[in-house]
Amino acid sequence: MSNPASALVVSDGQRAALEVLSRSQTASHREVQRAQVLLMAAEGLANGSIAKVAGVSPGTVRSWRARFGDEGLAKLGKVRGGRGRTPVIPQSKIDEIVELTLNSKPEGHTHWSVRSMAAKSGVSPAQVQRIWAARGLKPHRVEAFKLSTDPRFEEKLIDVVGLYLNPPEQAIVLCMDEKSSIQALDRTQPSLPMKKGRGETMTHDYKRNGTTTLFAALDVASGKVIGSCLPKHRHNEFLTFLKTLEKEVPDGLAVHLILDNYATHKHANVRAWLEKHPRFHLHFTPTSSSWLNLVERWFRELTDKALRRGAFHSVPDLISAIEDYLAAHNDEPKPLVWTATAESILEKVARGRVALQAVKQN
Repeated sequence: MSNPASALVVSDGQRAALEVLSRSQTASHREVQRAQVLLMAAEGLANGSIAKVAGVSPGTVRSWRARFGDEGLAKLGKVRGGRGRTPVIPQSKIDEIVELTLNSKPEGHTHWSVRSMAAKSGVSPAQVQRIWAARGLKPHRVEAFKLSTDPRFEEKLIDVVGLYLNPPEQAIVLCMDEKSSIQALDRTQPSLPMKKGRGETMTHDYKRNGTTTLFAALDVASGKVIGSCLPKHRHNEFLTFLKTLEKEVPDGLAVHLILDNYATHKHANVRAWLEKHPRFHLHFTPTSSSWLNLVERWFRELTDKALRRGAFHSVPDLISAIEDYLAAHNDEPKPLVWTATAESILEKVARGRVALQAVKQN
């Protein structure tokens, strides 16, 4: 058996040029494909593995590697004479498909599929898929976003990120929020267990057996969570949870709470309690910026791992399941490490505002 080829030697400048070309939406499909192959070769992947991912033959991978080793980037975009097959799709057709994908929609639909684009452009679905994959186009996917309109967005962002990256000494930083109206849902029929060739099954319909609200505070340094299920989502319950935190956090530590702008967090009774407990400091995230609160990630894990597939005959059953998950999490907590700086976030938000404004103007 032959030894696998060693990693392709690529300089920093060559790598940067190849990465740009591999994401290009104007270069030919073959050029994009070749750049992707060379980048994978630089990572040390075997020629056979590269060929499968790129959709070319192992011989083509070897040829491109050898040519790059001899000529570098100088002649990368030039086509060599030889017996290679003529491209099935002309560049004009590829440009047409990319243009349609980016700037139009099929009649009566919200987005293109490989089949609808194939029917429109007169090529096969597989060819459409390869063209989209080479350019990173994914019409079937959509990502949700919302830019905050909080007039104090920058100030609040810097405050919260500063707590993540440079927490104060002799203090604990807690990300706190409420997961309200968690429903105790019971299935109308028993679930069937998983067996060979079939996953676990459950009925699509359910019975509602009441709700509870989970108040939770995530310790940024340790990953542990202090949680409490309460019947309502009012300032009285928030005060009850603050008193729980007062008992749980050791004396001598300042408590910095990161939380949202919900009205119960700013109630007069809450402010009065905070004045009597000066070690508590509240830091509010900007409006429409729940992504800035790390406890939201823990809520997502709770839903995925303990709630979504559960069957709860009553609210106490639901609370018991939440408490079991909370205890299991705290047995082996893992900190959620924040790495983004306030400057990098502000730059990204600024680009988003420019792009959104351009769309509005069009």
